[in-house]
Amino acid sequence: MPDLYPLARLFLFALDAEKAHHVTLSMMRAADATGLLGCLTGSGATGSSAAPDPLHSGVEVMGLRFPNRVGLAAGLDKTGSAVHAFGEIGFGHVEIGTVTPRPQPGNPKPRLFRLKEHQAIINRMGFNNPGVEGMLVNLSYSRKDFRGILGINIGKNFDTPNEEATRDYLLGLEEVYGAADYITANLSSPNTKGLRDLQNAETCRELILKLQEKREEVKPDHGGKHVPLVIKIAPDLSDEAIGALAKVFSETRIDGVITTNTTISRDAVAGHPLANEAGGLSGAPLTKTSTAVLARLRSELDPAIPVIGSGGVMSAADAQAKLDAGAALVQVYTGLVYRGPRLVREIAALA
Repeated sequence: MPDLYPLARLFLFALDAEKAHHVTLSMMRAADATGLLGCLTGSGATGSSAAPDPLHSGVEVMGLRFPNRVGLAAGLDKTGSAVHAFGEIGFGHVEIGTVTPRPQPGNPKPRLFRLKEHQAIINRMGFNNPGVEGMLVNLSYSRKDFRGILGINIGKNFDTPNEEATRDYLLGLEEVYGAADYITANLSSPNTKGLRDLQNAETCRELILKLQEKREEVKPDHGGKHVPLVIKIAPDLSDEAIGALAKVFSETRIDGVITTNTTISRDAVAGHPLANEAGGLSGAPLTKTSTAVLARLRSELDPAIPVIGSGGVMSAADAQAKLDAGAALVQVYTGLVYRGPRLVREIAALA
């Protein structure tokens, strides 16, 4: 199939970044509803009701069977409205959210910026989402016939003080448990004030233990279904902090870790006119740092706990570097914006 995305990108990049995001999701949903999306992308319909992707026989991670090693990182489908459509592109798993217990509008606009020269994005969205109830309504439509793995990324509301943050995470887990194949607790977004403080080793330990306790409490309501719990960490942690967290993750037997979220560093884009915009930087400038954090964590983490590599996956080579560093799966966000569906297909072909 010809790669049509470069033409579509010319149109999309002429729009404001956030408007382009919403237009893209609307176009995807429309094409999916008419059955055209899989044909247009030449994806093989990994996650759809059609035949599974012939390029990969799947991989087992966290007790779940993933159709391939590439997934959609949280943040692109915050509302859970395009799960099947992303499956049609070829993603073996889709992580939606971050979703909070109550709906919230996020930070004031503009809050999403392209740094095209660097193949990067800065965002300060601030967990804009419809809340758990709204997301579950969306999922009742968008997940139909999706045969990949669904992750749901949960966070705290912006006005919930950190000392009460655990309550929001427990509410989120309880509400999404029945819909999720795995649940990620997002402690690492730079766009909710104080959130990254929850990555403190002892605070993180307490949260994990309470989430695990809540999981055991709600299991009987879902026929004993076991949903893996994952923690997503930042790329801006010191080696000492990574080591401390690795110890916590190993001792609590967390099911998985995602490395990494966006960075607050601007070293790689210094001098760019948008470099001083507040928010998290993603894309090519994050590639090496994120992979280094992955490798550092992998070296200190219990070998039985899988790591999911996210951050700066702009090519199949970037994905392979994360797999070589010890990742079991990889996730894409900004790479999809710049490269389009062909990137997903290239990574899905990796062994």
